[in-house]
Amino acid sequence: MQLLRTTYLSLGSNQGNKLENLQKSIDNIGNNVGLVRKISSVYKTASWGFEGEDFLNICIEVATALNPENLLKKLQDIESKLGKVKNKTEHYKDRPIDIDILFFDDEIIFSKDLMVPHKEILNRNFVLIPLAEIAPNFIHPIEHNRIQTCLDNCTDTSEIKKTDLPLIRPVCLSEKYNYIAIEGNIGAGKTSLSKMISEQFNAKVILERFADNPFLPKYYEDMERYAFPLEMSFLADRYQQLSDDLGQFDLFKNFIVSDYYIFKSLIFAQVSLAKEEFLLYRRMFDIMYKEISKPDLYIYLYQNTPRLLENIKKRGRDYEQKIPAEYLDKIHQGYSGFVKTQENLNSLIIDVSDKDFVNNNEDYNEIVDLIKKA
Repeated sequence: MQLLRTTYLSLGSNQGNKLENLQKSIDNIGNNVGLVRKISSVYKTASWGFEGEDFLNICIEVATALNPENLLKKLQDIESKLGKVKNKTEHYKDRPIDIDILFFDDEIIFSKDLMVPHKEILNRNFVLIPLAEIAPNFIHPIEHNRIQTCLDNCTDTSEIKKTDLPLIRPVCLSEKYNYIAIEGNIGAGKTSLSKMISEQFNAKVILERFADNPFLPKYYEDMERYAFPLEMSFLADRYQQLSDDLGQFDLFKNFIVSDYYIFKSLIFAQVSLAKEEFLLYRRMFDIMYKEISKPDLYIYLYQNTPRLLENIKKRGRDYEQKIPAEYLDKIHQGYSGFVKTQENLNSLIIDVSDKDFVNNNEDYNEIVDLIKKA
């Protein structure tokens, strides 16, 4: 898990639908920068330093794993996406959105592209008033004064009007869920999605240790002979891994994302094992299943079989290249039956057959939105 740093940002808009610009900026920050912890009230102020329409201004507190340079780049990308044109002069002008980094923890940064704390904080009521609302006791790292004290000492006399305009704080996945399990057929992209969510939301990730299983390459060469030892070894390993990692989760209450759930073992065993072997396997499985924590959300990524075969070919694991389409179809049928019969499991099926969430950020954000709304 990455170290989260606290940053305070100032947002302002005086073009177009100003409130909508602020909300879209907050949503983008929540999706691409970090956890939005606090949002101030919306304040209406006259344009500062030039003649123009009134601004709507806010300050927000964000927890981010980004370093200052990458934070700046992400914020500039959000500004550009919402229509801000880079100012080639030193003069202020109208803009649909303006996002400034006020503080980054207690760091002092002087570089060509970034100065933190922001040099104009102490001279601007439209920054200090909303900032004091959400962080009155934060210490200015250069002035060594509380923000409330900085506001009390500010000589800016421009009029600032607090409004009742509403803004919605985006809910982070780590606030809504403690444990998410992502499953799918072979080649569906469950591991890639788990890693991406883990990185974005600073989650602990549990990845299946399939590469360490000595029976797996042998199984794809002779399925009938190696099915039972393969499935038993997988069951034991999955049970041990989930017991250890979810036991720590129960202790520390971290946000966890896994790229498999223990029921995967039963689904594959149903397809692979003969009747007598499966009955024995099921007895062992039922004992272990009772002991494993259930996920807050179970996600099944559906990929159609032709796309699965393409993905399997692309990732180039030699022992997977002979997997027949019929086998993948049976695995999907097993998952489908599982999802339909588990009434006490909070499930979400996402069809990713026409999505490329690894390379297309819009597809990825669409999936994250579906998870948030589940």
